[in-house]
Amino acid sequence: MFDLTFGFKALGALVAVVLADKLLRAKIRSKSRLPLPPGPPGNWLFRTPLPRTTQFAEWINTYGPIISLRIGPKIMVIIGRYQESVNIMEKEGSLLADRPRAVAAGEILSRGLHLILAPAGEQFHRLRRAAHTHLQAKAAESYVPIQMNAARNVILDILNNPKGHQAAANRYTASVILRIIVIQKMLKCFQMLMRPGALLVERYPILKYVPGYGTKLEQWRREESQLFHDQLDRVLRELATSKAGPSFARYLLENQSLHKLSDEEMAYLAGSLFGVGSDTTAVAIMVVVMASACYPKAQEKVQEELDVVISRDRAPTFDDYNSLPQIEVFMLECLRWRPMTTLGFAHRALTDIPYNTCIPEGAIVFGNHWAISRDPSVYPNPDQFDPQRWLNTDGKIRDDLKFPSFGFGRRICPGQHIANRSIFINAALLLWSFKITQDPENPIDEAGFVDGVIAHPKPFAACFEPRFGNEAVLRGVMGKYGEGL
Repeated sequence: MFDLTFGFKALGALVAVVLADKLLRAKIRSKSRLPLPPGPPGNWLFRTPLPRTTQFAEWINTYGPIISLRIGPKIMVIIGRYQESVNIMEKEGSLLADRPRAVAAGEILSRGLHLILAPAGEQFHRLRRAAHTHLQAKAAESYVPIQMNAARNVILDILNNPKGHQAAANRYTASVILRIIVIQKMLKCFQMLMRPGALLVERYPILKYVPGYGTKLEQWRREESQLFHDQLDRVLRELATSKAGPSFARYLLENQSLHKLSDEEMAYLAGSLFGVGSDTTAVAIMVVVMASACYPKAQEKVQEELDVVISRDRAPTFDDYNSLPQIEVFMLECLRWRPMTTLGFAHRALTDIPYNTCIPEGAIVFGNHWAISRDPSVYPNPDQFDPQRWLNTDGKIRDDLKFPSFGFGRRICPGQHIANRSIFINAALLLWSFKITQDPENPIDEAGFVDGVIAHPKPFAACFEPRFGNEAVLRGVMGKYGEGL
């Protein structure tokens, strides 16, 4: 009887919220007299899920570089051009350091412990400081043996099973995790919950109190928490026997008092950063393969440089990074051409932000990576894959051209240095090892990506022909790769 009564009360409250929508909308007033950014008419409250990322990009083309949508009493702002993203999300980054409330993924699934979703405040600063301290550029060098070993295994996996090249990319990023299937399930759940408008509870948080509503989410929470704690406990056991190699979890355990983190915070910080970071890196490696197959001239340009700098006597390593600008521009163009996150992650405005129009306090703000990547004033012929756009007339990487691959401001991904190094070593080894082409019987759909928080390529075929000698020669080189590290 209690559950039934409570359910009716919750339902009644939900109806009241819906009926009060017009009154709530009337309260949306910024302190500034500037208008809201333009956008498509109507209230998008009951449109679940919200439009696809490409629709946002089309609205940017129609209404301007900054658009807004009404979602019940809330305002969503989409920034879709490069200069506006710099001026607002970078230069005013402190005003967008907050996250909007995430009921399903933030409150139910992770109990407020997920760094990506943590609201601005004391806990967020502690978690962020711990992450940035260990994952900065210099510290990332400690992972060289792990990354080189895993990248070598990608080449061997492809030799063993060329059709499984996408699985090989996933195995690279999950190679240090024992329970790969659970990790993939956890990521799939997280990304589903993070898509704007995916669940009604985000618009009506009272639903989380309705008996039975969050049963599945609670099950996922238990599985996720167990996974994260298992991994932390494994590193703790290895530390006790002096067998622990370099890892973020080890750093947290050895510096727990310095960063004032609880066991629960450490488990979630290490686990959640690995989860999101591994997924985006795997996607980037898949895009390297796709772009190589679809744009053979761009691939040949990289391989010409590899043959001059590396030759055929050895495979490239991290020591070659500064000598291979063609690899770097190929990476940069891959990240722009097919962004890992198309819509981006939500920010929340801590106060009114005037910019011709006004982004009101409390607005949910996205830097739409897909629309920014198609900004013709910054990236001419944006749909064309053109790595040379990143080089100046002297053949050096341009310092006046950027792309926000890893987010904005104070919410930029703390693992970006490790991710960049992973993409580099995989791109270098793949293009040194293979000539990658399309399968004539199964041409690649360049637009074949899942429209989610992270844009996964749909299954696609590619052919991998060893560039030096035969397969046995390549296996021999890979067998010795990384020795002495």
